[in-house]
Amino acid sequence: MQHILIKNAEIITMNERNDIVYGDLYIVGDRIAAIGKELSPEKVDRVIDGTNRTIVPGFIHTHIHLCQTMFRGQGDDLELMDWLQKKIWPLEAAHDEESIYYSALLGIGELIKSGTTTIVDMETVHHTDSAFEAIAQSGIRAIAGKVMMDKKADNMPKALQETTASSIAESVRLLEKWHGSYNNRIQYAFSPRFVISCTEDLLREVAHLSAAYDVHVHTHASENQEEIRIVEAETGMRNILYLDHLGLANERLILAHCVWLNDQEKAVIKDRGVKVSHCPGSNMKLASGFAEIPHLHEQGICLSLGADGAPCNNNLDMFNEMRLAATIHKPSYGPTAMNAKHVLEMATIGGAKAVGLENEIGSIEVGKKADLAMLNLYQLHTFPSYGVDPISRVVYSATRGDVEIAMVDGQIVMDNRVLKTIDEKIVLKEANGSIERLLKRVSLLTS
Repeated sequence: MQHILIKNAEIITMNERNDIVYGDLYIVGDRIAAIGKELSPEKVDRVIDGTNRTIVPGFIHTHIHLCQTMFRGQGDDLELMDWLQKKIWPLEAAHDEESIYYSALLGIGELIKSGTTTIVDMETVHHTDSAFEAIAQSGIRAIAGKVMMDKKADNMPKALQETTASSIAESVRLLEKWHGSYNNRIQYAFSPRFVISCTEDLLREVAHLSAAYDVHVHTHASENQEEIRIVEAETGMRNILYLDHLGLANERLILAHCVWLNDQEKAVIKDRGVKVSHCPGSNMKLASGFAEIPHLHEQGICLSLGADGAPCNNNLDMFNEMRLAATIHKPSYGPTAMNAKHVLEMATIGGAKAVGLENEIGSIEVGKKADLAMLNLYQLHTFPSYGVDPISRVVYSATRGDVEIAMVDGQIVMDNRVLKTIDEKIVLKEANGSIERLLKRVSLLTS
């Protein structure tokens, strides 16, 4: 059990009082043991000088596809359905165990280096154990699951088409193997891709299993107008109403995107306690639209942030998502919409609430997990600091290059910008080797 003392830092706690403390932070094992001025604990294994440094809760990305990090740059300038059918599904179908592993490490390394300590991850149909192995090695906190796709379609690669029974059986096997492992740092979430790719039988069984195991369900919904048109044609209902009809709309459900919602759907989300992951970078790049996040915020809906996958965003940077979330809505809703505090809440405590861990992570408080990032804001692009709200500096001025230390469960996973659990040189080499192999495989399959 390591004892770490960080001295003389600016600590943005994100607690209920939104306290900002100028002083010390003492960590024992995986927990925050004390916050205050001039702390002098009896046992200290390491002292970190926090002078001119800012500590924030580790960021929580609530919608990520680690399996797609390998596809960065492969799906530019397409709308959602073309992006999926022409690029992403064929590449996912070509994945092997090794490529999944290095795709996950590539994404996790990027996430940690930009201050992210928790993710909600959706993998592809096969080789999900390899992603969990990467998660376990890296030290990041994750709620993850294999994607579920049991509805047959002519435009879907055969390698991604699974039966209802096999999809459920493999999901349960993964859950029973990985859920709660590594000091509960790894949890499982059932991950049906979206309504278009899942049968009613599968979605009903997911609702049952989610309740039986008390785990989250993570899926896409109402991202794109064509997607909604297809769902209505097939089910006679809009996305959220259909999910509610099947018993999925509850506090365990995390919905990515929710760009196109009507008033009835918004009411279901609010009344059922459904969580919404806002992905502004992805929504803009795929030309999906602008989610009505300020309106959802006014209604008290639990909101968080996600980068989505690298091929529909091209980076997994929470600073980018925060800035976008804070600025893209202002032309429509006015300059006070989505202020810096609200946005940082989405990136921290809002994400914690989305995954049901608000008593463990998402804010810097005594007794909570030591999941945090230390930023160097003593730089030209973040100055002057005098008279400026520290939260504003983080949301509007800071960049991922400002993150010096990242910690998960009290373990330092990045120190002075150097990853401690991932060998960057190996990952970069294997990433290029893997995507070359996958592109050749896709070419052979489609030729």
